[in-house]
Amino acid sequence: MSTHDDEKDQELPADLSRRDFVAMSLAAGLAAAASSASAADLKVVEKDVTIKTPDGTADAAFIYPATGAHPGVLIWPDAFGLRPSMREMGKRLAAQGYSVLVPNPFYRVSKAPQYPDASKVDFAKERDKLNPLMGSINAAGAAEKDAGAYIAFLDAQPQVDKKKKVGTQGYCMGGALVVRTAAAVPDRVGAGASFHGGGLVSDQPNSPHLLAPKIKARMYFGIAANDDMRQPDAKDKLKAAFAAAKVPAEVEVYTMAQHGWCVPDMPAGADGKPIYDKSDAERAWSKLLALYKAGLNT
Repeated sequence: MSTHDDEKDQELPADLSRRDFVAMSLAAGLAAAASSASAADLKVVEKDVTIKTPDGTADAAFIYPATGAHPGVLIWPDAFGLRPSMREMGKRLAAQGYSVLVPNPFYRVSKAPQYPDASKVDFAKERDKLNPLMGSINAAGAAEKDAGAYIAFLDAQPQVDKKKKVGTQGYCMGGALVVRTAAAVPDRVGAGASFHGGGLVSDQPNSPHLLAPKIKARMYFGIAANDDMRQPDAKDKLKAAFAAAKVPAEVEVYTMAQHGWCVPDMPAGADGKPIYDKSDAERAWSKLLALYKAGLNT
């Protein structure tokens, strides 16, 4: 460290390093930016739409600012599908200046909502219904076909600025779909974010992390503490795969958060305690907005 840097450190409290100070300043800046954006939320329009795909017709919510053209974003829901909580996420994002598509990932089986309020769902009792729903989108090639159709839909809308890259984010089951989307449409997807994503790393030849060489987007992976405990090597394999492919990717473990922490209507855990964690969910939201600002406006 240079003498100049030493002097800067000496100006700070003894227990606060220069690196800590920079980190705190960055966090404060993000918070200020989020606060400023909230004060200037855009008026949004929400429409129910249908989209032709190679496998049928998908129902979806399209949510966008009332005026202007904006970067497109595709939100992949979790295993409970398109429902009010996912629409609210779409509206919140649209208010920040994005034109957002939230599809029913299970359109091959049934129209949404399959679960209007996920907080009331008992996993054990619903397993026989959930398995075929998830199987329909996780079938080989399904996500890739849908991703192409959804992004083509966005690009055809006057509310979408096609000069900007498209973003995509996903929750739980949707995390792996984000990776598959970024790999399937690499020239359009500029940023992808997975929050408590499931099935990102496996020993199978079709594991999502192996798609890193096909991706051109900036990527973010927010990992739940209990997912990390179950598969502690997944984060390292993710980092290694994207580093080897020279794809910018941040992989972060939320050490106090459980699988599903970002979704407000997530059912309670086995211990009866809430899984949704507002503090960590807001932290993840700030990460998402920073990712889109960096990846979609170039």
